[in-house]
Amino acid sequence: MAIFKRKRMINESYFNGFILLGFTEHPQLEMIISGIVFFFYTIALMGNMAIILLSFLDDHLQTPMYFFLRNLAILDLCYTTNIVPQMLVNTWGKDKRITFGGCAFQLFNAVTLCIVECILLAVMSYDRFSAVCKPLHYTAIMNSQLCQGLVAMAWLVSVISCMILSPYAMSLPRCGNHLDHFFCEISAMLKVACVDTTAMEVATFLACLVIALVPLLLILVSYGFIAVTVLKIKSATGRQKALGTCSSHLIVVFIFYGTLIYVYIQPGNSPNQDEGKLLSIFYSIVTPSLNPLIYTLRNKEFKGAMKRLIGKEKPSMDTIGP
Repeated sequence: MAIFKRKRMINESYFNGFILLGFTEHPQLEMIISGIVFFFYTIALMGNMAIILLSFLDDHLQTPMYFFLRNLAILDLCYTTNIVPQMLVNTWGKDKRITFGGCAFQLFNAVTLCIVECILLAVMSYDRFSAVCKPLHYTAIMNSQLCQGLVAMAWLVSVISCMILSPYAMSLPRCGNHLDHFFCEISAMLKVACVDTTAMEVATFLACLVIALVPLLLILVSYGFIAVTVLKIKSATGRQKALGTCSSHLIVVFIFYGTLIYVYIQPGNSPNQDEGKLLSIFYSIVTPSLNPLIYTLRNKEFKGAMKRLIGKEKPSMDTIGP
């Protein structure tokens, strides 16, 4: 057995890729976590695919709000799929390896998609601001060209930011290839580097600060104006309707940013490795599965679209003769 372990260590040392440790120090916990991840991944797949299909198929959902929601669903679908399949393969099998190219691809996608989500949530808050504060000009303001341009801008900024951060992290000389994480992540890459990474850590922290807090500031400003407008509405029904259009987005912002800030924007007070991994699971896997539920369970238009789709597939009793 000792000879086998020694041979395995030799093979891993010559392996050019990485070994994702995940939660191997707690094998029972690892299996429980993998089961929970699989459950939420299934929900994320079904929920986000439902949003994408319905927003394409139903004419009543051809509005800026659902355009952005469809993009968020596509984003969440890509985010979870980038991480979960490889994680489950490594957890359920004996081989914990990932190739260098696979790790670089996973890292690039994870960073890019995370930045896109930050910006897209800010864009969605501007959409809600326009709908509540300037309802008469909403259609003119949120035209299709602007909506498509905002989404394209989010992707462009994210790709450029990622091309600055990710290549440097992957090119650092390594003292080992064991990443203490369940996916390829920048902080885990820095921990196996053989050189002083202080400058890179500071740069990463500052980048996270700008990438996360600038969109968050825009969200807070938008909702500040929305709050002022809602308080001026005399009708209780009008206030409730205005708040109803924003509550789902606010819940998503709170969940996503809460865990993201706690994990990455805590200089000198970062969570321990296991806690960081658990929180990473929450914002990268659990949150994308909750988004469809948060946006659809309280949304009458979406429920109506679902009923209409089912009505197209199943003839109603009114159309069936006696």
